[in-house]
Amino acid sequence: MKKAASAKSTASAKGAGAAKRTVSAKGAGAAKKTASAKKAVSAKGAASTKETASAKKAASAKKAASKTSAAKEASKGAAVKKAPAAKKVTVAPKKATARLKGAAPAKDVVHPPGDESPTALVRRARRINRELAEVFPYAHPELDFDNPFQLVVATVLSAQTTDLRVNQTTPALFAKYPTPEDLAAANPEEVEEILRPCGFFRAKTKSVIGLSKALVEDFGGEVPGRLEDLVKLPGVGRKTAFVVLGNAFGRPGITVDTHFQRLVRRWRWTGETDPDKIEAAIGALFPKSDWTDLSHHVIWHGRRICHARKPACGACPIAPLCPAYGEGETDPEKAKKLLKYEKGGFPGQRLKPPQAYLDAGGKPAPPLGAG
Repeated sequence: MKKAASAKSTASAKGAGAAKRTVSAKGAGAAKKTASAKKAVSAKGAASTKETASAKKAASAKKAASKTSAAKEASKGAAVKKAPAAKKVTVAPKKATARLKGAAPAKDVVHPPGDESPTALVRRARRINRELAEVFPYAHPELDFDNPFQLVVATVLSAQTTDLRVNQTTPALFAKYPTPEDLAAANPEEVEEILRPCGFFRAKTKSVIGLSKALVEDFGGEVPGRLEDLVKLPGVGRKTAFVVLGNAFGRPGITVDTHFQRLVRRWRWTGETDPDKIEAAIGALFPKSDWTDLSHHVIWHGRRICHARKPACGACPIAPLCPAYGEGETDPEKAKKLLKYEKGGFPGQRLKPPQAYLDAGGKPAPPLGAG
């Protein structure tokens, strides 16, 4: 009995040990499998990460290549667009008077940038005015007059004709009708005959007789010295009013005539085309005390040198400051031949010019019918 119990106990112990070893072996196998699976997943993830990084690098390289190609194309296009401008090389005289006397110092033209600051524009504009003041120290209104009445009438007559033709016509008009009262009571047909050389003589006759009547009826036969009163007169606008105010009354004003409009746009002082807006834009660049003389300098330069169709660029005093240099004749000798009035050795526009003009070498214009 005891031996049987002992054998049973031994068998039970052996079975338990075998079971334990089996479980342990199974656990170890499972752990091995799990670890192997983890390694596989990790390897797979690493491969995936590598592939993703490789794909990203490829995409980045492709994008960079595309950008480089686009930049090259853009550079080529820009080079093509800029090529025509690069061909034009212009030089300008260092000083106007040097060109006029035949000397030939030159420098590259300084073109103002498209984004020129307001301060830089003011400085350039004022420098141009100072240069012109040196060249035209005797600049003055180019209409003959002895009093405000004669000046306002002459200015109205100057529309669509030259100051020279007006100056040749007004002596006969003022000899016969010296006062507003005389012209207000004039026979229109007789006035038309006198004004015929000025062109548009019928319309101008109506205007000067009408303004004379207005002066007699509303201002006691005197020309008013205020802008708001002057512009009420027949045929008188802001341009005419400022001519009268600046030159007969000494009150500053900007005269925006055709020469003035053309030059301030050519110099890029303003891009405006409306006379009132031009007046406001230019007035902001200069002190009020400069306005009247500025008008004379610009108008004189426009009549003598900076012509509408063919500017005499080679004889221009402000060539280094002008963004439009090269639009006209740049050869100094050929440019000299384009100069008008006293700069070209010819008579001026006034029959009775100021003494300063005569002292500077200017010649008076001949009367109507002479020469």
